[in-house]
Amino acid sequence: MTDRFSVVIPNWNGKRFLAACLNSLRYQTVDDIEVILVDNASADGSQDYIRAEYPEVRLIELEANRGFTGACNIGMDAATGAYIALLNNDTEVERNWAEQVAKAFAEHPQAGIVASKMLLFDQRNRFHTAGDFVATDGRAGNRGAWERDRGQYDKGEYVFSACGGSAVYRRSMLSNIGTLDDDFFFLLEDVDLAWRAQLAGYKVWYEPSAVVYHYLSATGGGVTASYHDGRNGIWLIVKNTPAGLARKYARQIMARQFVLLRDSLKSWRGQEARARLRGMAAGLLTIGGALAKRKRIQASKRVSDDYIDSMLTQA
Repeated sequence: MTDRFSVVIPNWNGKRFLAACLNSLRYQTVDDIEVILVDNASADGSQDYIRAEYPEVRLIELEANRGFTGACNIGMDAATGAYIALLNNDTEVERNWAEQVAKAFAEHPQAGIVASKMLLFDQRNRFHTAGDFVATDGRAGNRGAWERDRGQYDKGEYVFSACGGSAVYRRSMLSNIGTLDDDFFFLLEDVDLAWRAQLAGYKVWYEPSAVVYHYLSATGGGVTASYHDGRNGIWLIVKNTPAGLARKYARQIMARQFVLLRDSLKSWRGQEARARLRGMAAGLLTIGGALAKRKRIQASKRVSDDYIDSMLTQA
C-alpha cells in the first residue's frame, strides 16, 4: 500500500455525465491517483466510451446491475490506494480535491472518513451537503441541503457521516470494519458505514476545501429511492443504534416511523408512497437479518453511548 489516492466510480447508464467527472479527475494536483469505474451492465455505450476516451481509467464491467453498494464494493476491493474515494458519476471535482482530502487525513489521524463540500452542479453557490447528520429519531440527512453558500460551512469540523457521492475512506479503517453493506443495494449505505466507523472509534472530518459539484440523483431516485429509503431506514436503526440510546430515544424513533407510515398511507395512490410502504414492510419482514448484523456491530463498539449521543442531532 502506498499513499496512492484511489477513486471508485459506480456507473449505470451515465455516459452523458462521464466527461465532466473524468476530465476533472484527469487533471488533479496529486501525482499518484488511480480511477476505477465499475459499470453496472450499462446499455448506453458507457463501456466503449471509457475505453476509447479514457484509457487511463481501469474499467470493471459487471454482467448485471449490482447496485451502488455492489459496484462500490467491487471497486474498493480492487483499489490499491491508502485512501479510497467513492465518487458519483454525475459529479465534477475541483483540481485540488484529492490533495485537500489527503491533507485532511494527514492532519486528522483519528479520521477514518473525510466528507467533501458538495455543491449543486448547476447552482454552484448552493449546497447539496456539508457532511451528513443522524438525528435522535433515526433520521439521516444532508447538512446544509439547498442552502445558499454564505460561508456558513467554511470551517472544517467533525460530523457524523459523509455523503457516499464523494465520501473518502482510509483503507486501514475499511480493513477493520468492512465496506458497504451490500444488502442495502442503494441509499443510506454511506450512513450505515459511518455508524460502524463511529462505533469502532473512527471520526468523520468535514473538509470545506475539498469541493465537489453534483447533479444530484441524475441516475437514481423516484420509486427506487422511496423503496430503499423505507427498508434501509429500518435496517439502519436496528443494526446500529446502541441499546442505551435506543431506549433513550425510543419515543422519537417510533414517532418518526409512525409519521412515515401515516403519510405514506395517506398518499397510497402515488407510486412513491406505495414503494415506501413496500420498503417499510420489507424492512420489518427481514429484521432478523438486521438483528444478526447488529450483534456483530455492537460487539465491536469501542466508544461510549455518551460520545455517540454527542454526535447525534436533536430531532
